[in-house]
Amino acid sequence: AQQPAGEPAPEQALGVFRALRAPGRTASAGAAGRPSEAAGSARGAVLQARVRQLQAESVSEVVVNRVDVARLPEHGSGDGGPQPPRKVQRGAKGASPVPRSGWAQRLEKDKRIQRMHGQQLEVNLQMQVQSQSEELKVWPKHLQVEPRLLSKQLAVFLAPESSWEEQLPRVLQEAPRKLRIAVGRAPSTQAQLSGQQQKLLAFFKCCLLTDHLLLAHHLLVTHHSQQQKQKLLTLDMYNTVMLGWARQGAFRELVYVLLMVKDAGLTPDLLSYAAILQCMGRRGQDAGTIERCLKQMSQEGLKPQALFTAVPLSEEEQAAVLKAVHKVKPPFSLPPRPPPAVNTSKLLRAVYAKDGPVSYPKLHLPLKTLQSLFEKQLCVELASKVCVVSVEKPALPSEEVTHARKTLQTLRDHWEKALCRVLQETKNHLEVEVHKGRFSLYPFLCLLDEREVVQMLLQVLQALPAQGESFTTLARELSARTFSRHVVQRQRLSGQVQALETYYRKYLHLLASDTKPLPLYPWADRAPPGEQLSDRPVPQPWPLPVQMELGKQLAEMLVQATRMPSSLDNRHGSSRLVPVLYHVYSFRNVQQIGILKPHPAYVKLLETAAEPTLTFEAVDVPMLCPPLPWTSPHTGGFLLSPTKLMRTVEGATQHQELLETCPPTALHGALDALTQLGNCAWRVNGRVLDLVLQLFQAKGCPKLGVPAPASEAPQPAEAHLPQSAAPARKAELRRELARCQKVAREMHSLRAEALYRLSLAQHLRGRVFWLPHNMDFRGRTYPCPPHFNHLGSDVARALLEFAQGRPLGPHGLDWLKIHLVNLTGFKKREPLRKRLAFAEEVMDDILDSADQPMTGRKWWMGAEEPWQTLACCMEVANAVRCSDPAAYVSHLPVHQDGSCNGLQHYAALGRDSVGAASVNLEPSDVPQDVYSGVAAQVEVFRRQDAQRGTRVAQMLEGFITRKVVKQTVMTVVYGVTRYGGRLQIEKRLRELTDFPQEFVWEASHYLVRQVFKSLQEMFSGTRAIQHWLTESARLISHMGSVVEWVTPLGIPIIQPYRLEHKVKQVRGGIQSITYTHNGDISQKPNTRKQKNGFPPNFIHSLDSSHMMLTALHCYRKGLTFVSVHDCYWTHAADVAVMNQVCREQFVRLHSEPILEDLSRFLVSRFCPNPTPRKISQCWEASQLKETLQAVPKPGAFDLERVKHSTYFFS
Repeated sequence: AQQPAGEPAPEQALGVFRALRAPGRTASAGAAGRPSEAAGSARGAVLQARVRQLQAESVSEVVVNRVDVARLPEHGSGDGGPQPPRKVQRGAKGASPVPRSGWAQRLEKDKRIQRMHGQQLEVNLQMQVQSQSEELKVWPKHLQVEPRLLSKQLAVFLAPESSWEEQLPRVLQEAPRKLRIAVGRAPSTQAQLSGQQQKLLAFFKCCLLTDHLLLAHHLLVTHHSQQQKQKLLTLDMYNTVMLGWARQGAFRELVYVLLMVKDAGLTPDLLSYAAILQCMGRRGQDAGTIERCLKQMSQEGLKPQALFTAVPLSEEEQAAVLKAVHKVKPPFSLPPRPPPAVNTSKLLRAVYAKDGPVSYPKLHLPLKTLQSLFEKQLCVELASKVCVVSVEKPALPSEEVTHARKTLQTLRDHWEKALCRVLQETKNHLEVEVHKGRFSLYPFLCLLDEREVVQMLLQVLQALPAQGESFTTLARELSARTFSRHVVQRQRLSGQVQALETYYRKYLHLLASDTKPLPLYPWADRAPPGEQLSDRPVPQPWPLPVQMELGKQLAEMLVQATRMPSSLDNRHGSSRLVPVLYHVYSFRNVQQIGILKPHPAYVKLLETAAEPTLTFEAVDVPMLCPPLPWTSPHTGGFLLSPTKLMRTVEGATQHQELLETCPPTALHGALDALTQLGNCAWRVNGRVLDLVLQLFQAKGCPKLGVPAPASEAPQPAEAHLPQSAAPARKAELRRELARCQKVAREMHSLRAEALYRLSLAQHLRGRVFWLPHNMDFRGRTYPCPPHFNHLGSDVARALLEFAQGRPLGPHGLDWLKIHLVNLTGFKKREPLRKRLAFAEEVMDDILDSADQPMTGRKWWMGAEEPWQTLACCMEVANAVRCSDPAAYVSHLPVHQDGSCNGLQHYAALGRDSVGAASVNLEPSDVPQDVYSGVAAQVEVFRRQDAQRGTRVAQMLEGFITRKVVKQTVMTVVYGVTRYGGRLQIEKRLRELTDFPQEFVWEASHYLVRQVFKSLQEMFSGTRAIQHWLTESARLISHMGSVVEWVTPLGIPIIQPYRLEHKVKQVRGGIQSITYTHNGDISQKPNTRKQKNGFPPNFIHSLDSSHMMLTALHCYRKGLTFVSVHDCYWTHAADVAVMNQVCREQFVRLHSEPILEDLSRFLVSRFCPNPTPRKISQCWEASQLKETLQAVPKPGAFDLERVKHSTYFFS
């Protein structure tokens, strides 16, 4: 039988694996010549899986029933270790009979069809292999260069009587061909292109990067020659190919492309003329031709100066264009670089004021150390990966472990060769596709060296979890890794690394502790002309269709090439090659998704080998040097790896386009705030890490947030039932088994997350590191490394402390003690003096926790945040035992939290006196608790209803507590509906064991109405503003637009919620990929998401503005500052200063006419002028304008009182 292309015959493959067997063992003779059954049994396996799913009823995953099991060589164990539980099968001892169903009958029929068509499949496969091999031989390397033009008037230029140089001005003067049907093929943005157009444009651009220009030209010509395909071509596509020929000085080919532009009915633009002039500059063209070209350009209203300001050209390309222009206009010079514009925002005026001795804040490290750290980080990013020693308890050295590691290495060596072969065959096939005039991924697979692609695929295979990964997710991940490596490689090859070194060393002079202080003003204006990294061409992310198709191709190559013997120990049977990865379907949220799972034998092999290292992408690990300062929407963060300024939903491009088009100075505040947050130096708290590792390497401690290993997962009480068991008992066992499997999956996920975090912490122990930041579409900031940062859990935060310490000073120790009590959660509603007194009362417990955390009284374990409490206990113990506590250098971050921050912003916007008092905007002697206030108001309503005889109100007597209403009150400001609020309250009521459960549904309905009624009375201004925002968004989306606004700091915001457009982009192969594409601006807005999302998103944009203002002013004062949204961190000695800045900036922010400015912006942006002609549209437009202008009237609360509120942030 013939083998699939790219796969070795079993006899050949068997020889590769001889070394994998234990000495003295041989393979069975009959197995070697057996043909592969994998291709023919795929459908049958899925049907078998479906039968078992229907039998199991409650089991959520469809698993392939019959998987070829590869067993490990046994060393002392007879059963190969624990096996996953099996379901009871028909015919097995003790199994209950299964009635025949339609699915079972269909399965048997399918098996008969498989047997009948077995020989035919082999014949088809043989023909396919022969066809592919002949195809590669037959197809010549001849590519089409001369186009076929549809215009006879233009076709005469293809056989010129004069030189191509003389032809060019005549071609430019020719009017574009008039099209019979007007086709809109000049989209202004990436989002307006169809999926096919996005793929074509990306193909042409990629060909320029991989030196496949002739291939790009060929595809352009073949598409242009076919009228239907020509409609897909845009001017950008023609210009891209034209620019490629211009770089090579190929005049004839450039004129060919220009003829196609005219033939397509398009008019050359600035980029077209830039390519033409560049080509003539490189060839040293005579002045006459250049002069006629410039004259034609002028007649079309295009100015030469715009070639250097509005067209993205490299320095070399600009020089070639300038050389051509100088031949005609020797005095011509490049337009002068405009002077740095000044940010005129009133909110930022004080930040960048130059009146006073304010210098750029320094780090605690000297210049030489920072330069050395920069070189280390550069090496990390050039390698694109980081190897980290795992903190899992190391396996004891044994013959079994040694043999498993040797086996694994041998397998990987073979997989590497197989992947190289499959990659080369795939590229050959895809190149033929382009020869046929069809789009393919060929140039994208040529971006990286083949060995680098193979290593990347093997790295992904090693990290694949035992429960598998969504095929779509894996495809997306592979594509992202390919793009990231390509960007790094391109910078290395183009010499940009050297420019980066020069630029970054100047930046380090600002930060180093031993350099001259420099004044503080935006870094974006600091670098001299020509040295701004933001001036250089930036690789644009590939369109979503290309990402998904490329990722799918790479994933399928990985599946195709990675195989292993079905038995590594011939005692267990044959040694056929079986796939390492297999494809199953799982049902999640009523949707069927494809999953790639590693073979159980491969998973077992990995577990036995217990390899001591983990491999991370460079962008997933904190940086070893300060991040690159943010100077533009595409420059900042990591040194070489691409970093997005704004996180967006998949496929959305409007956010980036808004950032690119807004005035650069409008982003100064946000860019500098992100730079400042990233400049905070961190270190690992070694004592806390040792304790966490102690628990992690034992059996974990879920109560303390340390996940338990898989061995601690719950098991069903009975694994098997006798045949005579009742059906109800069998159903109960199936449900119990499903619950156990769910818990096991959750435990595995939590354990893997903790393993990554703790391994990175151990890797960074004793080092200084940094966390680059970016923001989401609302302006909220986040650290880029995902596994180890201060936005994580209690454990993650306890492991981090400031690398730069600060003496406690006269009040720092008090703030440490207050912070400790805050972390425990014991005295939330007590004033600060009582919290401080409580800290003194429990000082013995604090010291005992610090000295004997695991063997003492363990007081810290009862806190809300136990690990952070323990870290603070240790810091307090060190300080109080110091001879001079004020001189003790503290590294522990101290937190100050906003009091229901969303309601604080609403109360300030509406000047709501009652609401302001409830959320601590009003000064008071004790902290106000809004949740208790709402609970008390609900209790008043309940009593009134109970007196009227309402039964549910009488049943709720004594059950209305702060905890019952807290979640609903907290989330109502972020748009929770009554339905969602009812579910929250229902959950709390079910936790009350003494509440009659039969009244839960009725009671939750009653309580959610009372909570909303209480909030309406307590926060009348808040509800009015929320209603105005919701109604405005509803009307805007009804008019066909998505909601946009600009934050007080100048960040442009757009809500990305559109009706989901599901595109079945990639068909065939293992599975078709269907994904949701939100970036298509032709899709209508999702009205429900637009109106529900506007109030919370607008408030989030305000709290991010407040945080950024606080960050910038703290930076100006020399403070270390970081934040977790509305929780601000600094040194204990600087808490009082940070509190003052925080309050001042909140007052300054809300002193601006925020709602009035928003109203004016929305009217100018969304109210059409002139008025629409249709009556219905005219009515909607007038209603929208009327609503937008009806800004809620503010109350009488005096914002200045916030400055004196102790518990505003506390």
